[in-house]
Amino acid sequence: MRGFMKRVDLFCYKHPRFGINNLMLAIVVGTAAVWLLGAMDRTGTFASFLAFDAAAVLRGQVWRIVTFIFVPQSNGVISLLLFLYFYYFIGSTLEREWGPGRFTIYYAMGMLLTIIYGFVAYFVDGRSYFMSSTYINLSMFFAFATLFPETRVLLFYIIPIKMKWLAIVDAAYFLYAIVSNLGAGYGMMSFLPLVAILNYFLFCGDALFGGVLPAGRQRRAKTYDFQREVRKIRHEQKTQGYTRKCAVCGRTDTDYPELEFRYCSRCQGVHCFCQDHINNHVHFTE
Repeated sequence: MRGFMKRVDLFCYKHPRFGINNLMLAIVVGTAAVWLLGAMDRTGTFASFLAFDAAAVLRGQVWRIVTFIFVPQSNGVISLLLFLYFYYFIGSTLEREWGPGRFTIYYAMGMLLTIIYGFVAYFVDGRSYFMSSTYINLSMFFAFATLFPETRVLLFYIIPIKMKWLAIVDAAYFLYAIVSNLGAGYGMMSFLPLVAILNYFLFCGDALFGGVLPAGRQRRAKTYDFQREVRKIRHEQKTQGYTRKCAVCGRTDTDYPELEFRYCSRCQGVHCFCQDHINNHVHFTE
């Protein structure tokens, strides 16, 4: 997990313009459009032509490997609007926290793992299953709760509840989905929720276990040559034409002169962050 996230952060740092800005907004708008078109379809089969179906993809319906993320998870208007609003809130917050690059990779990785597992289940069970982005979206609750466990939201717009408790409810739902799908005879597809959890652990495992493991079992931080790190950063700044660059979103003081940049004293090494991420980032440990 640590090595994977280090590569992701390094990639986002080297490619600051990578990522889809407002990705969750695009997904929410696309989902609403699919629901509206489906409501006008009297046959009620419109969404089935967009859901992921391994057998259909192999027959040439390749659009399904993308369009399945727009399949609505509810047919009711009120419940759909609540889901879309909450997913937008969670997704847009994660994008601001991680930056567009990392959030885009997170969602794309969830899609990729879901697609791969869909093909594996098809070849093992000998039958195809319709799949949507249900568990990919639900896994964002875990990521949000890991980063902001004490954040309160209004459940049903009435009951204030912390995100960490909602995450526990979400975990219970994942377990229920696995057990109920096994009972219904869905075969390997019963374990699809575990794929979304795997994606969550890849991105948030260090933050999760770093906060719950005893101090003696946590990895010791490396000793860094501070002056060497400073010289390295100054050389990079000189060659690329900026003075400060945010390690999360990649914005520089040259491109965004109105932003304030600071260095984090809790990160190992020398890492600079913009005003939006100086207090909202996962600390570098190596």
